Amino acid sequence: ELLSKRQRKKLLKQKQWEEQKDLRRQKRKEKRQKRKQERQSKLDSNNEGNDRKRVRREVVPSTLRLIVDCSFDELMVLKDVKKLHKQIQRCYAENRKAFHPVQFYLTSHGGQLKSNMNESNKGWVNWK
Repeated sequence: ELLSKRQRKKLLKQKQWEEQKDLRRQKRKEKRQKRKQERQSKLDSNNEGNDRKRVRREVVPSTLRLIVDCSFDELMVLKDVKKLHKQIQRCYAENRKAFHPVQFYLTSHGGQLKSNMNESNKGWVNWK
């Protein structure tokens, strides 16, 4: 069967690709192991008591208060209520990680926002 020059090149490249499959796989494996060793050595050198829990103990609470008034949710479309819920979640999460967390309050929490939070995130009731 006669093959064009382009077809022969494609077949040749395909054969080379298949032949080098094991070599590529081995290189990826070595690279993964090398990264793992580097991470492990970095962890060993940095493991001088900089654990996350120890950092959390050194947190100094701020005297600032952040109050989010949720009494206007009946004026919002459901799409906006969902966006507000995501923003509140993000604020809460970032505030927990902060070195100087503010006192975070939600007021007039009810209606659409409360039902949306109950549907998508039942853990919000345990927030401090």
